[in-house]
Amino acid sequence: MEMTGAEIVCESLLKEGVDILFGLPGGAVLPLYGAMSKYPQLRHILVRHEQAAAMAADGYARATGKVGVCSATSGPGATNLVTGIACAMMDSIPVVAITGQVPRPAIGTDAFQEIDVTGITLPITKHNYLVMNVEDIAPSIKEAFHIARTGRPGPVLVDIPKDVLQVERTEFVWPDAVNLPGYNPPGEAPEAQIAKAAELINQAQRPVILAGHGVLISRAYGEMRELAEKAQIPVVTTLLGISSLPTDHYLNLGMAGMHGLAHASLAINESDLLISLGMRFDDRVTGRLKDFAPNAKVVHVDIDPSELDKNVKADAPVIGDLKQVLNQLLPRVAANVHIEWLRYTDNLRIQHASTQIRETSELLPQYVLTELSKATRGEALIVTGVGQHQMWAAQYCEFQEPNTLITSGGLGTMGFEVPAALGAKLGRPDKTVWSVAGDGGFQMTMCDLATAVENNVEIKFAILNNGRLGMVHQLQDLSYNQDHFATVYSGNPDFVKLAAAYGITGIRVTEKDKVAEAIQQAMETPGPVIVDFMIRETENVYPWIPAGESVNEMLEESWPGKAGERTS
Repeated sequence: MEMTGAEIVCESLLKEGVDILFGLPGGAVLPLYGAMSKYPQLRHILVRHEQAAAMAADGYARATGKVGVCSATSGPGATNLVTGIACAMMDSIPVVAITGQVPRPAIGTDAFQEIDVTGITLPITKHNYLVMNVEDIAPSIKEAFHIARTGRPGPVLVDIPKDVLQVERTEFVWPDAVNLPGYNPPGEAPEAQIAKAAELINQAQRPVILAGHGVLISRAYGEMRELAEKAQIPVVTTLLGISSLPTDHYLNLGMAGMHGLAHASLAINESDLLISLGMRFDDRVTGRLKDFAPNAKVVHVDIDPSELDKNVKADAPVIGDLKQVLNQLLPRVAANVHIEWLRYTDNLRIQHASTQIRETSELLPQYVLTELSKATRGEALIVTGVGQHQMWAAQYCEFQEPNTLITSGGLGTMGFEVPAALGAKLGRPDKTVWSVAGDGGFQMTMCDLATAVENNVEIKFAILNNGRLGMVHQLQDLSYNQDHFATVYSGNPDFVKLAAAYGITGIRVTEKDKVAEAIQQAMETPGPVIVDFMIRETENVYPWIPAGESVNEMLEESWPGKAGERTS
């Protein structure tokens, strides 16, 4: 039976196991929406802004390990997806975006809502397609999903003209396989690379595992833990590597880098071997490159050869799928104890107590997140945007299970927290999901509260409200002579009244002793809930390594009675 292009898209999505997609209709993509009404197996979530569709698909993918799917119309619909697509690209998230395009005869005429979306997204997608014939829809979608989920994952865009969706018809034929000459993601690593890496690990006296997002993407957290425990190697994570090892594991030193825990960054600085797993030596981790891990040799494992030697020269570069590589490596790594090194790193924890909270009657964000973590026992999905609240969540929230911190890393996308939490909760309805936001980022995408309400998505929204663009304000504080231009909000809405406008519960917390009660109330209340924590307005995030500096210039917070010694 012949089908329209739009029907073939729907059939293709079902073949790929898609059960949910996020989107907003418009003229050029309307034929697809007409076809979707005949496919109840495809649950469509109507967002209030296309940016939210891409970010919700991203959150869904991170929470489930599946490919997230979003859709939009041509022109501004497609360009509104761009930030979410770029975010997925920077963090290696498998997303397929399907956009409508103006009819083929109109392409190149500057028609209404025509935009070269494949040209725009070429630098921020793993691959993209402009499908000009109905017969090519099914093969293109199969390839798109294959490319998105294999190797180093990433977003793929499929742009389809309106007449290809609506006018042309053909039989639906689902390809048995993809044929992509030249696209062969690595699996196991060459034996010589494994042997060299094992040799360096067995010789090291002060090794550190630096766990990146690749540990979670490849689901290699079990193998990484086995390696760490077998050779008694402390583990430091990147921001996106958080949750690859339970926070309370005795070998977990926590996040390193610009706002990482001081003892984690210092451990890297004192190490003689960095075993870098699925991470890309981002500047927020390394700081000034010439002073990064100055005494360490480097084992660097990554599935993307372009990451090896890009920023940090590896003594033992290893190209391969991390899970497979660790299974190759484990039999070659000798059991070890590294007693003196572990004692040293334990002492660093004591001397640099980054997560100690000072005693005060003021409502501190660190205290809020510690109480949130206690209430959820470290088992919730925590979804953040970008800024101070993100760093406090990374420092003070505990994570017992993999893939339970969902945050925008490489692109640093404010507003990510609301739609990504939407996608995460829809993907993992079994999990408690807290969206942690600053008042600035929350207002960027709060229109999609309506989406959560409409679909009764039980997200709990914690707003750390300091009336400021907190991280930018902090940078002005510390690097720009306290010139606080354009970072103080005087027109914030009443978020409790905003909750009421959406017909949901809103709670305001102004006192420290009300924090635990408010968190418990939110979790016991059905449906979405907003909790507006009125935190201390001028609180800064510490430790802080200024951009372009090294761990030697790290600033740590100090107050009378704080454990350890102040370094600056």
